[in-house]
Amino acid sequence: MNRQVGFLLATLGLFSASPAPAEQARPNILLIMADDQGYECLGANGSASYKTPRLDALAAQGARFEHCYAQPLCTPTRVQLMTGLYNKRNYIEFGLLDPKATTFAQVFQKAGYQTCVAGKWQLQGGFQGPNHFGFHEYCLWQLTRRPARYANPGLEINGKEVNYSQGEFGEDLVSDYLCAFFERNQDKPFLAYYPMMLTHGPFVPTPDSPDYDRKARTGVSEAGNRKHFASMVAYGDKTVGKLVDKLEALGLRKRTLILYLGDNGTGKGIVSRMGNKEVVGDKGATTNGGTHVSLIANLPGLVKAGQVRQDLVDTTDFFPTLVDFAGIKPAGLSLDGRSFLPQLKGEKGNPREWTYCWYSRNGGPTGVEFARNQRFKLYGDGKMFDLTKDELEKAPLNLAGLQGEAVGVKELLGKALEKYATARPKELKLKEEKKGKKKE
Repeated sequence: MNRQVGFLLATLGLFSASPAPAEQARPNILLIMADDQGYECLGANGSASYKTPRLDALAAQGARFEHCYAQPLCTPTRVQLMTGLYNKRNYIEFGLLDPKATTFAQVFQKAGYQTCVAGKWQLQGGFQGPNHFGFHEYCLWQLTRRPARYANPGLEINGKEVNYSQGEFGEDLVSDYLCAFFERNQDKPFLAYYPMMLTHGPFVPTPDSPDYDRKARTGVSEAGNRKHFASMVAYGDKTVGKLVDKLEALGLRKRTLILYLGDNGTGKGIVSRMGNKEVVGDKGATTNGGTHVSLIANLPGLVKAGQVRQDLVDTTDFFPTLVDFAGIKPAGLSLDGRSFLPQLKGEKGNPREWTYCWYSRNGGPTGVEFARNQRFKLYGDGKMFDLTKDELEKAPLNLAGLQGEAVGVKELLGKALEKYATARPKELKLKEEKKGKKKE
C-alpha cells in the first residue's frame, strides 16, 4: 500500500489503532454491475418510473456520476471492465474472455486479497475459468450452460452444477453467497465482484411480486411481460441493500468501497420516464440509450458525500481506480483507463477529455468506432452529432459548417480516434480475415 493511501485510510479510521495482522488494515471492495439497466432506471438519476431507495441513499451519501459509458452489450463490457482495455485491443468474440487476458481479480489475488465473483459470468473457460481469471471462489450463472436464471435456477458453484427446484430465486442465491463470503473473510481484505443477473430479460415476477410462481422455470429467452421490469429494478435495488446491510452488520462498511454501474443500456423497447422526458431502451446500439449507464461510489469517510460529478468515465477506468484505491502497483501492466479515485475524494483529479469505443458483437471483422465527450460524438466514418440537441443521432452535423466549440472538439475527438487506429492486434485481424473467408 502506498504512503498516500495508507495515510488516508489511517485518518479515516480504516486502520486498527491496536496491533493487528497487516491484511486486516487493507480496504475491501464490492464492485456491482447491473445487467441491462440504463442510466434512466435509478431514482437518483431522475427516474420517474422506478423506485430505487437503497441505491439513491448510496448516491446521496457518496458520489454519483452523470457521464459514465459502457459498451452497448454485455460481453464487450465485461471484457473491458475486467481487463481495463478497450475492446479493439483484446475482444475476440461474444461470450468469451481471452484466456491470455490479465484481469483485476488476478492482480488483487496476487496482492493477497481474497477474491469472489457471484452472478452472471458469460465468459466461458469451463469450471476452472473463474479461478484462472483470479477468483478464489464463485457462484455463477452461465458458466458452462444457460438454464433458468431466476425462479428455480441452475448455477455453477466452485466446480459443481447445482440445480434448484423449491421456488428459489437466482438473485437471492448469488447474493446470499456473497454475504457468506463477506462473513468468512471479515478478517481479511477482499474483492467481491457482483455482475448481477437482474434486470436482464426474461421479464418475470420476483419473490416480492404477488404473482411470483415458485414452480416456474423460465428459460433464457428475453421474452416476458415488460410490466415486470419495474419490479425487477426494485428487487435489484433491494438486493444491493441486503449486501450493504451485511457489511454494516459485520462492521466492514467503513472500510469497503462500493461501486455500482450498469453493463449497457436498458433492453430495447422498454419505455421509462425522467421527468417529462421519455427514454426508450436501446441495448445493442451505440446511442446514449445503449451506452449511458449509472455510476455510484460510496465509502463513508473517503468518498465525499453528495457529489454529482460531470466527469467522463468509461468501463476501462474501473481497473486502474480499484488498484489505485488499494495501493497496488501492478508491474508491467499498461491500461487504457485512468483512475477516478481523486474525484471520489472530491478532488479535481485527472478527468478525461474524451472517451473511446470500438464495438463489435462478434469480434470483427469490423467494429463501430467513435470518440465522444459530454456533448459531442465523432464516429470513425466521419459522422458527428451534438447529443444535447440530437440524442437519438438522427441528423449528423455539417462538418464544413461547424462553429465555436464544435470545431475544437472535432479536432480533439479526431485525435482520439487516431490514437487507436492501429490498436487491433495482428493475430485478431488474421482471425477476422479467416472468419470473413469462411462466410464467403
